[in-house]
Amino acid sequence: METVIEKNGVNVDQLFGTIEAEKRDADVAKFQFRSHTDWISGGHCKTEIKDFYGAKMEDTSREEAFVLEGDEPPVLLGENHGANAVEAVLHALASCLTVGYVYNASAMGITINSLEFDMEGDIDLHGFLGLSETIRPGYENIKVVYKINADAPTEKLDELCNHVQNA
Repeated sequence: METVIEKNGVNVDQLFGTIEAEKRDADVAKFQFRSHTDWISGGHCKTEIKDFYGAKMEDTSREEAFVLEGDEPPVLLGENHGANAVEAVLHALASCLTVGYVYNASAMGITINSLEFDMEGDIDLHGFLGLSETIRPGYENIKVVYKINADAPTEKLDELCNHVQNA
């Protein structure tokens, strides 16, 4: 019986196997993700995410689509059916950073006991509303604060943090 090495919920053998496969064949690393969004009313929309292409094949492992709803809060003329787009961006960034930390920590042999991200993003609506030619739409900046509790010394966690930020 083969022993699977797991760290932080990640199959480390499979992680290293994936890395080696991508080194041997660059096309294994090429992915295409897809979504379909329907507008409902006002700022409310519904997005479905299901199949994607990756590792040189169509992936159909998901039996049902993930459904995400977007809307605006009432102060921005919505009805709070879901997070607005810029809030969803914060979630996507935190999710991406989480994967970066956990997978890389696992590869480095670091056990993570807890990991948290708090984010704040500043936006001036003048850009979105076309009221300024000097303010671009979108975040002016995003502040990320993270807390990690792990079985590694500070120097190793700093190395992990730098690696994730530069990846």
